[in-house]
Amino acid sequence: MLGSAADAEDVLQEAWLRWAEVDLAGVRDHRAYLVRVVTRVGLNRLRTLARRRETYVGPWLPEPLLTAPDVAEDVELADSVSTAMLLVLETLSPTERTVFVLREVFDVPYDEIAAAVDKSPAAVRQVAHRARGHVEARRPRVQVSRDEQRAVVERFLAAAATGDLGSLLEALAPDVVLTSDGGGLRSAALRPITGRDKVLRFLLGVMPTEGDVQVDAVEVNGAPALRFVIDAVLDTVATVSVEDGSVTGIYVVRNPEKLGHLDGPVRLAR
Repeated sequence: MLGSAADAEDVLQEAWLRWAEVDLAGVRDHRAYLVRVVTRVGLNRLRTLARRRETYVGPWLPEPLLTAPDVAEDVELADSVSTAMLLVLETLSPTERTVFVLREVFDVPYDEIAAAVDKSPAAVRQVAHRARGHVEARRPRVQVSRDEQRAVVERFLAAAATGDLGSLLEALAPDVVLTSDGGGLRSAALRPITGRDKVLRFLLGVMPTEGDVQVDAVEVNGAPALRFVIDAVLDTVATVSVEDGSVTGIYVVRNPEKLGHLDGPVRLAR
C-alpha cells in the first residue's frame, strides 16, 4: 500500500499502540477492527508521502524488499509487490490505492473496506472498479514465467559481469527504459532514460571500475533482481521487467535510505 517498508513499519507501530489501548471486550471482530485501524493510519501516511514526493530529487522508486523465494508461489501476491506494479499503484489516489489493495490482494469484503475508508459500500464498489480499470490499462501487457524472467536476469548479469557488450546489448529491448533513484544522495539520472543505446551508455558509465565489486542475483519484491556490493557496502539494487525474452525496464535504486531491508529475506503472506 505504501511502497516503503520503513513507512509500513511506522504504520504498524502506530496501529499496535492504538490496539494496545483498546478494551478488547468491546471489539466484536478483531480482524475487521485491525483492518480498519491499519487502513486509516496507512491512508494518512499515504497522503503525507504524496506531498513529500512532490519535492523528491529525481524519479521516485519503491523501496526494494528482499523476499523469500516462496513468495513467487502466490502469483497474485508476488505481482502485487513487484516494482512495476508498485509504480502503477503510485498513479492512483490514496483512496483508490487503498481500496484496490484491500480488495484485489486481500479480498476484504466491500462493507469492511467501506467502514475503513469512511465511504458507503456502493461508493467503494465504484472506487474499486475505477482503480481496477486504471491498473489494468497500465500494468505490463505480457506476463512471463518466473523461469523466463530468471533466465533473462542471469543472462543480463553474466553480460554485465564479463563486460560482454554484445550480449548486454542483446539482452535489452530496443525501447528499454531505465529509471534510477538516488534521492539526491547518490548519483543517478534525473529523468528516465529510453532506448537501448542510451541505456547501455548509462550502464557503462556507472559501472564501478575500482574496489571490490560483488554482484549477485537475489529475490527482490517477489522477482529476480541484481544486488551490487562495493567494498562490503551495499551500493545498488536493480530490478528488471521482462517481455519476450528481453529486458524492457530497469529500475535502479541507489538511495541509501531505501536499502535498509536487504539483509535478510522477508516472508510475505496474506
